[in-house]
Amino acid sequence: MEDRRMGRGDGSRVGGAARPTGRGNRAPDGRRKTPAGGASVTSRALSVLAAFSPSAPVLKLTDIACHAGLPLTTAHRLVSELRDWGALERDPDGGYRIGLRLWEIAALAPRALGLRELALPYLSDLGVVTRENVQLAVREQLSLVFVERLAGQNSVHVLTRVGGRFALPPTGVGRVLLAHAPADVQEEVLARPQSRFTEHTVCDPAELRRCLAEVRRTGVAVCARQVTLDGLSVAAPVRGPGGDVVAAVSVVAHIDTVRAHTLVPLVQVAARGISRALGAPPGPPVVVRA
Repeated sequence: MEDRRMGRGDGSRVGGAARPTGRGNRAPDGRRKTPAGGASVTSRALSVLAAFSPSAPVLKLTDIACHAGLPLTTAHRLVSELRDWGALERDPDGGYRIGLRLWEIAALAPRALGLRELALPYLSDLGVVTRENVQLAVREQLSLVFVERLAGQNSVHVLTRVGGRFALPPTGVGRVLLAHAPADVQEEVLARPQSRFTEHTVCDPAELRRCLAEVRRTGVAVCARQVTLDGLSVAAPVRGPGGDVVAAVSVVAHIDTVRAHTLVPLVQVAARGISRALGAPPGPPVVVRA
């Protein structure tokens, strides 16, 4: 399958006091941390929601308080309010999970919803032609978020889910997004320790820079055995009305059943189609070879 914003070494000063750069305010996946102990009720409510994750979709009240760094009484009050509103739901066993109301609100996010709706016909066609996994992702701060994933019949297993976050450097879509990200974002991502998923995962910053340069030169990212030993990802950029890269589309296949060069033009055609649907300026034609 398939980011680090260079913080300013010296904090900007306002009224003689150093202003934090925000570099130390990020979680390992690149998201900004929300200080649970702050005075803001909103920040505390968000820390409650942030306690949930794919590995912990159901939490007891005590677990929520612990993860959010809140007193139990505060956590109980916030959880009750969030449950009454529909952001949380009570599990039959007494735990809590994210509520459907929150999903309904999140589904209105224009960057995901509009992109997904315009891209879906092209993603479906790509899935029909390749019969492999098809993915669409966007960059969010220093990581990527999967907007859509279509599973191919009998295709290779992938470690992705719609709405899930993942590291940028080891994935095809991530390398496309990182290669076209601002230079300060690239440097901050590359300065971070990289997770090694397999013995083939590229973790060296210099080598990753060469990989990103190759993505910009060729217009595609080819990642073999970077996340799983049997995975091959081919990805291409999706451009918006201004010509900037706003997303990336990929096919993830079993490395022993397909060759990358056969997927490259197919992925590029799909990416160009989505780009046109988004109103991107026309680019050079893609020649599909048998």
